[in-house]
Amino acid sequence: MRATHDVLIAGAGPVGLFLACELRLAGASVLVLEKAGDSRSPLKRPPFGLRGLTMLSIEAFRRHGLLDAIAAPTTGAQAAAHWANQSRRPGGHFAGIQFHLDQVDRSAWPKPSPGSPNPPLAVELERVEHVLAERAEALGAEIIRGVGVEDVEQAEDGVSVLAGGARHAAAWLVGCDGGRSVVRRAVGFAFTGSEPEFTGYSVQVELADPAGLRPGRHHGPAGMYTFAPPGVIAMVEFDGGAHHRGEPITTGDVEAVLHRVSGVEVTVTALSQATTWTDRAFQATAYRRGRVLLAGDAAHIHSPLGGQGLNLGLGDAEDLGWKLAATVRGDSPADLLDTYEGERRPAGAAVLDWSRAQVALMRPDQGTRALAAVVRELIETRDGTTYVASRVWGMDLLHN
Repeated sequence: MRATHDVLIAGAGPVGLFLACELRLAGASVLVLEKAGDSRSPLKRPPFGLRGLTMLSIEAFRRHGLLDAIAAPTTGAQAAAHWANQSRRPGGHFAGIQFHLDQVDRSAWPKPSPGSPNPPLAVELERVEHVLAERAEALGAEIIRGVGVEDVEQAEDGVSVLAGGARHAAAWLVGCDGGRSVVRRAVGFAFTGSEPEFTGYSVQVELADPAGLRPGRHHGPAGMYTFAPPGVIAMVEFDGGAHHRGEPITTGDVEAVLHRVSGVEVTVTALSQATTWTDRAFQATAYRRGRVLLAGDAAHIHSPLGGQGLNLGLGDAEDLGWKLAATVRGDSPADLLDTYEGERRPAGAAVLDWSRAQVALMRPDQGTRALAAVVRELIETRDGTTYVASRVWGMDLLHN
């Protein structure tokens, strides 16, 4: 097999692009194939495209000289955040139980590098992708958009993929092509975990009477909802994930689900943005098969509760990048690449269990609500807040 590149990356999301940067910095030639022709999307902008960066991600971007560009203020981003009008700044939540920055004890944690902000740092997903794509191409990575991987053939000396009717060959292939990864399925990676308990909805609407809904997070008979006036709503309905990726969401759907989870009758006069998600939590049983590896959502999926998915994937890319580049150069120990799975798979499993624990505390029954009240009291203590913050922000990984 005649390889034209050292590494082929399927997927030009943040994980694939950051991996491309890492590989090019270490001298490996890189080709990135992305199915979508246009990386821009309203769902990657506020209010739904906001993500929180952990300390590890902040420091990684700082080392690459990318932090200032990624963290540049975005018009409307802060106003769109659900905490914008609160008197105390939240640092995140566990199962909808909010914790606040002024309650976190950071004294035992490593200090940020000079000039680096403390986590969580709110960034816009579209900006992250744009900055990473620019850097990857400036470093010499080739990115082809509108061409997705359709099939994979693996040989002893390399990998070949079919994409857009053409064959591309490389010494190594990394699947960064999301939760429905073609690479993962084509190569036969086992993907196991727990099926969803709920359908989550993120919608931007106009309401006939916004005052009919209480701002903030609230539990109801079938789930929970979060309302940020005048019209940003997140809802969770415990229906086994039945309505995820189904028919297009209508104003009537939003009204019906909101009534079931809140008990409030509302009238939606316009629907401008809508997407669904679930708490399905699956992970690849291996991160490498021969010359094919997985990273990001291709290796692990979970609910977006707590906002840890982006950071987990960036951690995969940073760890894999230098190890794969050293393997390409031939100056690494024979087992170096195997340590990628050994280090990153446990990190992924921990995030999946953290997600599952939140789901268990959100179920709409009396026993769960009683347990949630106890957990809320614990989280509201300084030690409790600090523990939850350390997990949500990835600070616990700095001590492992």
